Amino acid sequence: MTATSRTGGQILVDQLTLHGVDHIFCVPGESYLAALDALHDANINVTVCRQEGGAAMMAEAYGKLTGRPGICFVTRGPGATNASPGIHIAKQDSTPMILFVGQIERGMREREAFQELDYRAAFGPLAKWATEVDDPARFPEIISRAFHVATSGRPGPVVIALPEDVLTEMADVADAPRYQVVETHPSLAQMADLQKLLHGARKPVALIGGSRWSEVAVQRFVRFAERFELPVACTFRRQMLFPADHASYIGDLGLGVNPKLLARIKEADLVLLVGGRLSEIPSQAYTLLDIPAPQQKLVHIHPDPSELGRVYSPHLAINASPIAFTAALEGVHPPASLPWSESTRTAHADYLNWSNPASVRVPGALQMGEVMAHLREVMPSDTIYCNGAGNFATWVHRFWPFRHYGTQLAPTSGSMGYGVPAAVGAKRIQPDSTVVVFAGDGDFLMNGQEFATAVQYDLPILVILLDNGMYGTIRMHQEREYPGRVSATMLKNPDFAAYAKAFGGYGERVETTEDFPAALQRALTSSRPAILHCMLDPEAITPTLSLSAIRDKALESKK
Repeated sequence: MTATSRTGGQILVDQLTLHGVDHIFCVPGESYLAALDALHDANINVTVCRQEGGAAMMAEAYGKLTGRPGICFVTRGPGATNASPGIHIAKQDSTPMILFVGQIERGMREREAFQELDYRAAFGPLAKWATEVDDPARFPEIISRAFHVATSGRPGPVVIALPEDVLTEMADVADAPRYQVVETHPSLAQMADLQKLLHGARKPVALIGGSRWSEVAVQRFVRFAERFELPVACTFRRQMLFPADHASYIGDLGLGVNPKLLARIKEADLVLLVGGRLSEIPSQAYTLLDIPAPQQKLVHIHPDPSELGRVYSPHLAINASPIAFTAALEGVHPPASLPWSESTRTAHADYLNWSNPASVRVPGALQMGEVMAHLREVMPSDTIYCNGAGNFATWVHRFWPFRHYGTQLAPTSGSMGYGVPAAVGAKRIQPDSTVVVFAGDGDFLMNGQEFATAVQYDLPILVILLDNGMYGTIRMHQEREYPGRVSATMLKNPDFAAYAKAFGGYGERVETTEDFPAALQRALTSSRPAILHCMLDPEAITPTLSLSAIRDKALESKK
């Protein structure tokens, strides 16, 4: 393209436009005013957020939903460090994302100027690539590289620092071509080897996770599972990758896993690990498969070659993205007989029993099993569920049957405060979708201020806020390790229904099971961002064990 004289800020925004960016999330700062000015005339939607952590999490949620880099702009120093939780989530969740950070002028470096920070040093361990632009003429090159790095191999976050004077300086430079995701494909020989392994198996199981999926890739894998009647489990917080109502689905490898599911995987003679890394949570603290050599024959499919053999030494390693791998699966044919068919049907039945909310009773007037049963009955099957971290998330993961790709936004990194900003990001880019947040009382207030962003942009998200007056997960572990010695886990909470109303949303307090259906209906029909403040008995710490039972068991073991 022909070079034209533009400010660095204009060159930057022009690159975003040509790379297909349609939305950014930001907290404004004086350090990147020239970029904000260029955005004024760009065909890019801007969501103004209330805190940089929320903005970064919204961008990460965008990356999860679309497979394209989520774009976030924050100011220098504290703005950047506030955004760091979103970068950590994107790294551990393999999500494409680019964070642009304002920076001091070049001539002030290494004087500890106002809000100065070395972004390469600060974000190097967190990001796939962290850099700083020294010359406005290099914007096309650097931003092109950022999109390629963020999306190729194992996706992840890129951090780019923008010195203030680089954004205002003029340069004559041509735009870069639009980025293309680098695909990796399996070879014919590898797919032939996979077919031989499947034909020789008696107890195969597939574990699917990671990123680089698409709706088409999911449908292809479903067809493959149908042809082979193959049992399929999803890894931690990747349940949207396989429909829960499918006859091959056998559950998810998260926290509080069905013991029967773990037993099946340990007894398998062939494990297909597609797209994921089988890290600490899905591997049950690295106990599910032996390291480095699993007893089962392991076929590991991953888009990044550095992940293959990193922890587990596979029998067959295939360097391919899930999109490319599932396309190749169309040519893999099942054997004449499937000796594991009956076992797959039994495993699916075990999942259905485990995920039946009607079978669960907990202490207190609000029965979350019945709440989940009602949600299953009245909410659309393609509702997008968002959550952060805490025991409350178990109710969604175990009892909501995810049936559609793109309907789960949850951090595999276990970051608190993710649910509300993720919901805002989802509703901002998919306004016709129903978006529900599950949050705990401690979790919600990590980024509850982004409820104001939902109100500002008229985004009727629904927050189901479970209040048990404590950091429940930590209290649970506290009672297991130090029974009866409660320390630093109790919370005195505000009236969250009043909180919602103060921001201009809908709020209602729910104390009993019988109150929930009507309250849910009122919240949904309010057409406003809504919070249902649900009072949960502190004893109802998990669907299966009360807090007292956990404490009593721990005390007994210490006798």
